[in-house]
Amino acid sequence: MQIQFNTDKNIEGEERLEEFMTEKIKKSLDRFSEWVTRIEVHLSDQNAHKSGADDMQCTLEARIKGQQPIAVSSKSDIKEKAINDAISKMKAALDTRVGKMKEN
Repeated sequence: MQIQFNTDKNIEGEERLEEFMTEKIKKSLDRFSEWVTRIEVHLSDQNAHKSGADDMQCTLEARIKGQQPIAVSSKSDIKEKAINDAISKMKAALDTRVGKMKEN
């Protein structure tokens, strides 16, 4: 499973954050590696340098063999929370999709 990391110009500490997210996603979604070829991560700060509620957005898009991609998003005022929430949503979405694929 390949992980592609994208941020907007307002996100600081990109290299360290990319390593953290890559490891977290690999550990969290490893059981889907048979079906998922790539995860695209898009992290953005919606309000740039102004602080505000839910201004950090994390979108995860999973590319699944022979299927349409799945995308989930989460917003929070903290990067890590937005990331963790998006990973939880992706787990649930992949559980549903992979479960249906196994039934067929």
